[in-house]
This record gives sequence, C-alpha cells and structure tokens, in this order.
Amino acid sequence: MSAESDGMAVAGILTLLYRITPTAVVEGPAGTVTRNYLAEDREGGRWFVKAYPRGTNLAEERRALALGGAARAAGVPVPAVWRSMSGEVIASAGGLSVSVAEYVAGAETAVGGLFGGRWDAVGEAVGRLHRALARHPAGPPRPVAAREVCDVARAGRRLEELLARWAAVPPAPGGFAAWCAQTAKQRLAALPEVAARLEKLPGSLTAQVVHGDLASPNLLLRDESVAAVIDFRPPGHRSAAWELGRIALDPRTVLTRPDDWIPGLARAVGAYRAANPELAAEDLLAVPRVAAGYLACSVYPLSEPLNDPAALTPALEAYGRARHEAAGVLWERLEEAEEVLRDVLR
Repeated sequence: MSAESDGMAVAGILTLLYRITPTAVVEGPAGTVTRNYLAEDREGGRWFVKAYPRGTNLAEERRALALGGAARAAGVPVPAVWRSMSGEVIASAGGLSVSVAEYVAGAETAVGGLFGGRWDAVGEAVGRLHRALARHPAGPPRPVAAREVCDVARAGRRLEELLARWAAVPPAPGGFAAWCAQTAKQRLAALPEVAARLEKLPGSLTAQVVHGDLASPNLLLRDESVAAVIDFRPPGHRSAAWELGRIALDPRTVLTRPDDWIPGLARAVGAYRAANPELAAEDLLAVPRVAAGYLACSVYPLSEPLNDPAALTPALEAYGRARHEAAGVLWERLEEAEEVLRDVLR
C-alpha cells in the first residue's frame, strides 16, 4: 500500500472509529517498524497516528502503550493515548491497525545531542521514569549479573557468526558493507580487553522495568525541558544504568560535545539521583562503563548490510560509524568520567 492510499485509510479509521474528521493526514517521522502520520481537523486539533504493519503483535503493542500510560500517570511527560469509540487503544478496520496519541507541538528529538540544561532535564525525567516503573506490576527491581548486561561471550558468538557470513558473501571494497566487515573483525579482536575492563563493574547491577527503547529519537525536547517520552516497549527488566547511559551518552552527544559530555553526564546523574534516590550509587557509577561495554558488544548496525540492506540510509551509516568512534572515546576517558561521578555520588 502506498503512503498516499495508507493515509486515506488512516483518515477513514479516524472518522469511523474515533469520531475525528481530519482535513489533512500527512506522513510523519518514520518509525522503526510503523508508518506514522500527523492528522489535523478543521478546528486545529492535531494527533499523532501510528499505523502498524500486518503481522504486528498487537497484544504486545497494547502492553507497550499501557506501560507508557503508567509512566504518564506517575507524572512522566508521556503523550496521552486516545481511545476509539469502543474503548480500544489500538483500533482496526479494513486490515489496518492504528493507535492515536496527542500531538506534541514545538518539540524536537534528542538526536541533536544534549547540552546546557538538557542534561539536568533528561536525568531528572529518566529518574522519575525509573522510580515510577520500579513499582510496575511486572515485578520489582532485582539484581542481575553484570556479565548479563554486557554479555561478552554472546557478543563473541554473534561476531563470529557475522564474520562467517561476510566470508561467504565478501562485500565490495570501499563501501559501508566493507567497513562493517572490518569493524566486526576489530570488535572481535578487542573482546578480551573489553572483558577485562568490564571485570571492574560490580558483581551485580539493578534490573527493573524500563522504557526499553530510550534512544534519542524517542525523547522529545522543547528548549531545555523534556517535552515527551515516546515509543515504549512492552514491560521487561533491563539494567537501569544501561538505559540511563543509552540516552545520556548517545554517540552523537559524546562526539559533538567532546568538552561537555563528562560534566554533562555528572549533571544528568545528579538530577537522576535526586529524582530516584532508590537506585544504588554503584549502579549510577557504572553508567559510563556499561555504556562503553554495551557499544563494544553490539553488532548493530554491522549486520544490517546482510540482514536488511533496504534499511541502509546515509543517516544509519553515519550512526553506525558514530557508535564505533564513540565507544573508543568512552574507553579512553572512562576513568576520568568515573572520578567525576564519584564526586557527585558522595
């Protein structure tokens, strides 16, 4: 189905199932899986509409929306989800399924990086989010072995499998695929050193219900405040330190703010701790080491030229290179970052 015909179908569902009569439905920011739309009516009301492809596990998507709703109820800025006339958070008609949320005006994603007061705002928002989700019915926080947060053995297996596939289908020289194959070799060779560095993590870290995909595109900022947290995943336990590091130490922030990311991280961690004093200080001290280890153990997007070549874009290629470069920067300045955090956490 084309974007235009899909937009017409979305307009039909809004009219039929939501009693929203849109005067315009335009394609919005691309989702990882979904096709997204912005709808507006004649009174100026605006909505964000997410259209799910056929085969999507809608039960899991409903659980994800419910998790966002729980965070919203606790005061985290999460856009309200509109229910259909029959009370559904996801409505279907004619083979198309959609969810509808309030539109967040005047906001931008965090893809441009953190700076100034944004460090404090993001740390505070993530702290409130984690404090709220620690009480989720899916289960309380629990200790998990640090080796499971940054699984070097699993990374080794995945990199070996990836290199075997590259050996069977050698990439053309000079392109992104060739860079991916070479970088996979470098990552595999570096894993023993990575494992040694990760030995300095505490034996266990705190795992709890978290957002699940708190990447820069899913955090909306307005000036120096957090306007919205979007696109939750279904409830699942993961390291709170991992999630904080994933957003606070986004590769683009680390690379574009070489003089600011360590003091900025300190501000974010301080604001997080004020909002969520229940997370242990050793978890917060582990944030930069976990972030570096996670990047070092990741095969994304090194596998994309083989797994999903259609998904490759200049932006994804640039992001892949940034992840690799940022991992090196984090390792290089890790002790410095940890020393600054020790001062904050005293």
